[in-house]
Amino acid sequence: MSPRFYADIALVPGTSLSLPEQTARHVQVLRLQPGGRITLFNGQGNGQPGSEGEFEATVERMGRSDVEVAVGAWTATAREASRAIHLAAVMPANDRMDWLIEKATELGAASIQPLMSERSVLRLKGERADKKLAHWRAAAAAACEQCGRNRVPLIHEVATLADWLKTNAKADSAGTRLLLSLQPGTRPLVQAVAGSGAQAAFTFLSGPEGGLSPAEEAAALACGFAPVTLGPRVLRAETAPLACLALLTLT
Repeated sequence: MSPRFYADIALVPGTSLSLPEQTARHVQVLRLQPGGRITLFNGQGNGQPGSEGEFEATVERMGRSDVEVAVGAWTATAREASRAIHLAAVMPANDRMDWLIEKATELGAASIQPLMSERSVLRLKGERADKKLAHWRAAAAAACEQCGRNRVPLIHEVATLADWLKTNAKADSAGTRLLLSLQPGTRPLVQAVAGSGAQAAFTFLSGPEGGLSPAEEAAALACGFAPVTLGPRVLRAETAPLACLALLTLT
């Protein structure tokens, strides 16, 4: 299998082009030579609505800071999960959000919404938030290169949970809304999704270390989120949403 690279540009079979700077750097790291075969994807398929796939390409020239390739045939290749899972996660501390973005992408998340809540340890705004967002989007693209996805999940801008619930959740039509809850007596996730169908869509809201505050949980419930549990063990903030994704995308 040839190395896979994400290129956020139009790709047309039979044309030659220079790869975007970041993509070119990745090709150069592998020390590929003219004539080397690679696979390119841009998340846009062959330009037709609903199409999904990847392009063969051949390295034509390796410059000091640029790489030229000849774009070959497009192959329709669908590796997306049948269920569209939209993950809204309060960001865990340190660099664990990086890990969460990477693994959620591998597991097939359709989109990821980074959130801040009352109990958040990691708080981002301004230039720092912009840099983190760019970093996460690059991490998602790299995860797609590795796992074979041809569609990069949308990583939304950082928002507070309160603002997100006000401006997005009520208007969101992305299927069933579920809230990971630590409250006693909460319905198990496997029961909540039973009979949902292989192509059902879900939006999962997951809290930080220690969970959402009672007021935040009440606000989510008022927006139509149904509380669910993953069982008696308390999973880390970065583990719980991945367990949900694995349950719904790998079965």
